[in-house]
Amino acid sequence: MADTDVIDANREIEAAPRVADYVVDADVHVTPPPGMWRDYLSPQFRELAPTVESDGEFDYIVFEGTRRKVHLMQSQAGRSAKEYRNAGRISDMRLGGWMAPKRLDDMDRDGMDVAIVFGGGPLQTGNLPLYVDSFAAYNRWAADFCSEDTKRLKYAAFLPVMDVDQTIAMMRVAKSEGAVAVNLPAFPQTAGALTKAASQYQALSGDAASTRQYRDAEFDPLWAAAVELDLAITFHLGARVSRFTDKTNFLPDIAMGKPAMLEMVGIMIYGGVFDRFPKLRVGLIESGVGWIPWAASYMDRTWEMQRFWTECKIEHPPSFYFDQNVYASFISDPIGVELRRHPGGKNIMWSSDYPHSETTFPHSHKVIEDNFKGVPKADRDWIIAGCAEKFFGLA
Repeated sequence: MADTDVIDANREIEAAPRVADYVVDADVHVTPPPGMWRDYLSPQFRELAPTVESDGEFDYIVFEGTRRKVHLMQSQAGRSAKEYRNAGRISDMRLGGWMAPKRLDDMDRDGMDVAIVFGGGPLQTGNLPLYVDSFAAYNRWAADFCSEDTKRLKYAAFLPVMDVDQTIAMMRVAKSEGAVAVNLPAFPQTAGALTKAASQYQALSGDAASTRQYRDAEFDPLWAAAVELDLAITFHLGARVSRFTDKTNFLPDIAMGKPAMLEMVGIMIYGGVFDRFPKLRVGLIESGVGWIPWAASYMDRTWEMQRFWTECKIEHPPSFYFDQNVYASFISDPIGVELRRHPGGKNIMWSSDYPHSETTFPHSHKVIEDNFKGVPKADRDWIIAGCAEKFFGLA
């Protein structure tokens, strides 16, 4: 379709009928409008906040001397696959992305009872103090968004990881503001490596080339704080970043990005993090799950064969830690559901990914029905509700 064709993303769409009585959506997103930064940044940074300009069929975010079109991949709910648009206006987005009452309406329409909200930040800037403050600003906004109905809307705070003491301090604030999880970059960040161009991706992927790793003793106070506060740790991306605006490379990239999330979990498992912190809960969000039982089995075998010369002194085979400490979410993955009883496949959670480009909205119950054909109700209910309740500390 042509970019000029008008599609109302907020039009009424008939939803699929419910097939399950209760669903905890383990991964949804928000699309806070650019104007929110001026209200939620700390006072000393508000004059630096982005502004929005409109020009013909596009809105542009103007910030730090750059002017870029509003990207719509983050908000495709309300459109069919053939109606996809990569850029447009803020008004082309579904209102549930930033208006909590509209989100609750869409949850009712789609048969979602509780949703775990992921973000929307930080700012794309190389200004380090502003960058760090934008994490806190987003978290404040997310807390306000979820305050519309704290029983149904829960959120994961987003944190930078450049200084462990700073991360822990922000984690404590997030807990006090109602967060049920904290999302960390896949690898520790390096302040000196922060660039404006990559800053938003670095909030999710971190610095894969860093000599610092989450297995290091430096990060043990962070894991101790997470256990003390009963906060789940989530990762939303590995080292593999999809080229979202590149239609030639996007499809192979997005497939590779799922199993790439194994890397940081492997670092933590083999580094003994879960032996030191057996109550630590780590979630791979939007990772898919069908590849995980294979990974757990393969890691068990290679550990048994290679653990002596590598001097890997973990107390259990890797699959033990997958079943004890590691969780993962999927959108549509019937292979993962089929493998649910294999080591590594037990802690899996369903999600709709609303309103992103992979979202199942407004046909989520049809997707649930298709993914759980022939699956006992107890197993289905664990995956679409119970596992997420356990991971996020809701039960």
